[in-house]
Order: sequence, then C-alpha cells, then structure tokens
Amino acid sequence: MAPRPPAVVEAAVVRALLALPERVQRRLGGSPIEIDGQRLASDAQMLLKLRGLSPNPPYDTLPVPDARAALEGDAASVRGSLMDVAEVRPVEVAGMAARLYVPGAERGGLLVFFHGGGGVLGSLDSHEQPSRFLAREGAVRVLSIDYRLAPESKFPAGVDDAMTAFAWAREHAVELGADPERIAVGGDSAGGNLGAVVAQLAEPRPALALLIYPVCDYSKKRRSYELFGEGYLLTERNMDWYRAHYLPDEDAARDPRASPLLADDLSGMPRTHLAIAGFDPLRDEGLAYGRRLEEAGVDVDLALHEGLLHGFANMTGVSRTSAAAMRRAAEMLKTL
Repeated sequence: MAPRPPAVVEAAVVRALLALPERVQRRLGGSPIEIDGQRLASDAQMLLKLRGLSPNPPYDTLPVPDARAALEGDAASVRGSLMDVAEVRPVEVAGMAARLYVPGAERGGLLVFFHGGGGVLGSLDSHEQPSRFLAREGAVRVLSIDYRLAPESKFPAGVDDAMTAFAWAREHAVELGADPERIAVGGDSAGGNLGAVVAQLAEPRPALALLIYPVCDYSKKRRSYELFGEGYLLTERNMDWYRAHYLPDEDAARDPRASPLLADDLSGMPRTHLAIAGFDPLRDEGLAYGRRLEEAGVDVDLALHEGLLHGFANMTGVSRTSAAAMRRAAEMLKTL
C-alpha cells in the first residue's frame, strides 16, 4: 500500500484546486455528473477526482483504530484554514470531554453539537471546523461533545451520552454563558442521528434542531443507496460497516432511538433545519424524515443541496458550495 501523502501537502492541493473558478474545475474534472435530475457541483466533482487519485484505502477495509486515524487525516485535508472565533475552551460534561466555541458577537443561544463518523469514527478534532463555522456564522456558542463510540460502546451508549449532554447543558447554561431556554441540539450524519433522537425524547425539548444529512433509518435501504452507494465519498459498504459496529443486534435497527424515522409520533418536535446532500446514500431517508416532520405539523426548513456530497459540513474552508449550504443552516441558529 502506498504511503499516505503528508497532511499539509494533501490539504494544500485540495485547497488550491477547489478554489479555482467553476469553469476551470469543469475543465479539469470532466463532464458534469448528472444523476436523478441532479448535477454534482463543480468543486464536489473536483474533490471526487482527487479522491480517485488517492492511494488511501476505504475506512471499511481497516481496523477501527486505523480507520479513525484515516478520518482525522481526511477531515484535516478538506477543512481549510480554521475559522476564527473569540474563544475555544475545554469543558467536562458529565464526565465527557467537550469544547465550547465562543463566537464573539452572539445572542445568548447555545448549540449542543454531536460529530459524525458512523458512531464509530470522528472526534472533537475532526469536527473542529464545523463547530467553529456554526458558532461564528450562527452567532451562537457551540458545545461539541466527545460521546462514546462503537464498537467499544455500542448503541444505545451514544444516545445515552447525547441525552445526558443536553440535560447537562440546560442545567449549566448560565455558566456556559447561554440562556437555558435557548439551547439547540444538532450534528452531522451519525451526530445528526443523535440530535434527532434528543429532539424527540428530551424534556423539555430543545429550542431548535439542526440536523445535517442525518442517519434516520438503520432498518431499510432506500433508492438513494442504489444511486449513490459507490463513488460519492460515503458508500454503502461504509454504512454497512458502521451499522455492524454500532448496533448490538438486528432488533436494534428498529428501535426509534437508533432509527428516529420510525418514531410513532413526531408532533411536538422543535423547529428543525434539515440539510440533505443530493449525492448521498442517506438522501432519501433524510427526505422521508422531513416529510414525516411536516406531516406532524413541525416547522421544518428542509434544504436539499442537490449538488453536494455527504460530508460537506467539513468542507467549508475549501468548498464554496459547502460553505453556502452551511450558512443556510447557520441562519436558523440566528433565530435562537
């Protein structure tokens, strides 16, 4: 296996190529990829081309510790320069490590944020940039939680940690510099899954839910798995690997705490921003979750970003289209 390029070199190449004008990216990236009436954004297509040249093996072929290290490297390669915030400080949340991001100009709100990574990978470091971005652009404090991961701690350990973290944030809001009545919950991918579950189960409910391409249903694969299950960063094999590590058994896939789309009743959910990537195996379950929220009378801002890939929350420092999608999510935070 060829050695992984130094992270600083890889990041510099990605940053330079994704900053090129769209017409140049189209020339370098080839004919636009169009599937199911969607056209892949030029910077997303450029990133796919770069990944196709990479010798790095898929996460699902690696031992878990190696996969974790690989994700950290991938996150660093696409994050760009870290966005400035006024303060970043470590916080202990009911025994869990966490980081508080203080934007400077703010309105008193707080977002309790759970990182993605399939419930197996990811960390406070891998999601440093999205935490900073949402704090700065959303004018809220962001508390990023280092919850337990599988396979060491399978479902429902992550859910238990997420519920505990949200309750702790409400109890300690004042010392965090936030209003206890203006606390949102959210995350991306597996973290979005946790955010959705907390939004359903916590009492009192969060003021807002910010769900970025969340895993909504482990029990069923929809058509988007057929369309985008290979070649678009997150693959069907990745998801199968995550699922096998995260869930203790098949019955767990039908538990609404693992698959929030299967909850009997979604009425009473807080206002929700639901951001979906078009070229993503999880697209259709995310859209189905959005429809169920709407049918339950929940105030939903459903944003289908047709040209984007799963993982765009981590790409705001290098991708114009990813940054635009995350700014729309941040606009919801400004309403806290």
